[in-house]
Amino acid sequence: MSIIELIIFLVLYIVLPFVGFAKLFEKAGQPGWQGYIPVYNAYVIIKLTGKPKWWIVLMLIPAINILAIIGLTIDLLKSFGKFSLRDWAAGIILPFIYLIKWGNDKETKYLGPSQTQEFREKHSKQLKKSSAREWTEAIVFAVLAATIIRTFFIEAYVIPTGSMESSLLVGDYLFVSKMNYGPRLPMTPLSFPFAQNTMPLINTKSYSDIIKLPYYRLPGFNDVKKGDVVVFNYPMQSDSPWNRPVDKQDNYIKRCQGAPGDTLSIVNAQVYINGKAMPNPPQGQPSYLVHTDGNALNPQLLTDLHITLVNQSSPSDYEMLMTRQSAATLKGYSNVKSVTESIQPKGTFDRNIFPSDPTLPWSVDNYGPIIIPKTGMTIKLDKSNFLVYRRVIEVYENNKLELKDNDIVINGKKATSYTFKQNYYWMMGDNRHNSEDSRFWGFVPEDHIVGKALFIWMSTDSAGSFLNSIRWSRLFKGIH
Repeated sequence: MSIIELIIFLVLYIVLPFVGFAKLFEKAGQPGWQGYIPVYNAYVIIKLTGKPKWWIVLMLIPAINILAIIGLTIDLLKSFGKFSLRDWAAGIILPFIYLIKWGNDKETKYLGPSQTQEFREKHSKQLKKSSAREWTEAIVFAVLAATIIRTFFIEAYVIPTGSMESSLLVGDYLFVSKMNYGPRLPMTPLSFPFAQNTMPLINTKSYSDIIKLPYYRLPGFNDVKKGDVVVFNYPMQSDSPWNRPVDKQDNYIKRCQGAPGDTLSIVNAQVYINGKAMPNPPQGQPSYLVHTDGNALNPQLLTDLHITLVNQSSPSDYEMLMTRQSAATLKGYSNVKSVTESIQPKGTFDRNIFPSDPTLPWSVDNYGPIIIPKTGMTIKLDKSNFLVYRRVIEVYENNKLELKDNDIVINGKKATSYTFKQNYYWMMGDNRHNSEDSRFWGFVPEDHIVGKALFIWMSTDSAGSFLNSIRWSRLFKGIH
């Protein structure tokens, strides 16, 4: 959102509604200036509508105050004789038009505090609701309440792929906390409730980008820490053919391996941060080469040990994904001759690995070192790191970046250094050999962070049937 668009938004939804409040206050015998003071104008509305005075506390609680403002606005409109659902929608969605209109309308008069018994008895005919209207209001309120809870507090999420196995399984249903890292305010507020980016069934856009708000995050309990299981928006859709806004990009879930300012490297599948080896996920599934005597492995054994067959190159040679505990168990079977962890040799160049530069012969098992950007950090820019930080500077931080001959040019000016505007993170799946993560597409910007995975509330296995499809042992299991 440009500065001009931001100013227009603030004028429409902050300044002009306050003008309307001031006009309505004057009709109710209150000084008009009270309508221009945030929070205090809510106190005046509470007084004019007859609401309990403790409602002012709700105005100070993030997210809850949105519902409180909607409720107070509706009660204020009732006090001025606006009893229809259409009037309420107009006053909430287009306050910059209708509050001012009613404030200047001679026929609109203050009828008294709408939340008193006397008011209800006097205007019982206008306040009487049909069954259809009661259902409509209940549904609208439920959608609003659920949307606010989903946006600011907690959201359900399902594991769609095996990139986090065996820590998290396909079919695990999680609750993701928005409060831990601070709720991120919607950047595209005009969207269909509960749809991430496409409408169910009809598969069209579920949002409008007419209004785009800048990134802002409310205070949280803590920052993203190494080892946290984090849900974030997939950053590669920022400039993809979809070109989706940040908060409408697909949700991914990975474990944070590197924090802002860290130097990360991977040596023979072991992650190092600032030269120190990091703990490996206890339920991670590396790739193993299994050699047998030629006799087939029992399929039930593979199921019991949660082993995934990747490839069978001969009757006696397999590539499999499994935990280290499962590998140790498998070695004990008489027809298994060897179980060896499969690691790509150092110096192997994988074109699919970020930043796809032959001068950086990196792979999933041997990578880096690479410095993770941090807000305010300044780095020297040259050809050796141009491709590493190009996407950050150009896409995530909205600069025009060019390489002209031997010079790096940012926004038309030659640059030898760059200072980062936000924090970045390095995310990896626990299933290291079956995970598309930061090794493939680089850094995750702070404004893409959605929340922290807390616990599994339901888990289903598609291979099971009816009650047998529920993984009972995983219900309400915490995520570590």
